[in-house]
Amino acid sequence: MTRLLFLLGLLVALTAQAKDKVAEARRAKERVLAETFTAVGVSWPPEELYVRAFKQERELEVWAGAKGQPLRKVKTFPFCAASGDVGPKRREGDEQVPEGFYTLDQFNPSSQFHLSMRVSYPNEADRRLGQRPLGGAIYVHGNCASIGCIAIQDGPIEELYLMVLDARARMKRDVPIHIFPRRLDAEGLAALRKHPRATPELLAFWRSLEPGWRLFEETRRPPRVSVDAKTGAYRVAPGR
Repeated sequence: MTRLLFLLGLLVALTAQAKDKVAEARRAKERVLAETFTAVGVSWPPEELYVRAFKQERELEVWAGAKGQPLRKVKTFPFCAASGDVGPKRREGDEQVPEGFYTLDQFNPSSQFHLSMRVSYPNEADRRLGQRPLGGAIYVHGNCASIGCIAIQDGPIEELYLMVLDARARMKRDVPIHIFPRRLDAEGLAALRKHPRATPELLAFWRSLEPGWRLFEETRRPPRVSVDAKTGAYRVAPGR
């Protein structure tokens, strides 16, 4: 009984500490965020938010705007750590950052990496094409260390965490994050074809990501993505 009471007390203390961490981030960053969004002509919190990451360039972009309208770039956060190389995550322990179309679906204010948000890996394509065990626990977080995650510094993760947290509350759905090996323009695809890790299968996978990258470049609307249940291939359509 005494041990149970101790554990309950510890849980309450950790929960309070996590809430304090988010509250402290809000006190430090709320004004900065409001000014950042106002500067690009987007309301805070935004009606829509979209995140995309480029592994080769080591950049994470945040786009936002009014519902159904072309989005505007709000901010670019540099990676401070990301393990692995270009190419998707295909199994547990390969230390790869995933590539593909995901959402930020859980928040961890108690993270040992300051604050963190989970990437929804593995998705249906990963389950179809990967090798079990697939692994998991892929996050965008602070504290510059990574084993398959995207790390940005603690100050930036406070901003991004609040952006996603508040936008999700307004959107009533998870915020999409699309992770690419690099920008998939003609130059980027040519570079990937020459990459030492390139195989016919890997090149086909990268080509399957290109329509999602291109549609956003053309419309500034996040594409709609589904997965072929038989092949695991992505199917991409213009966003609404």
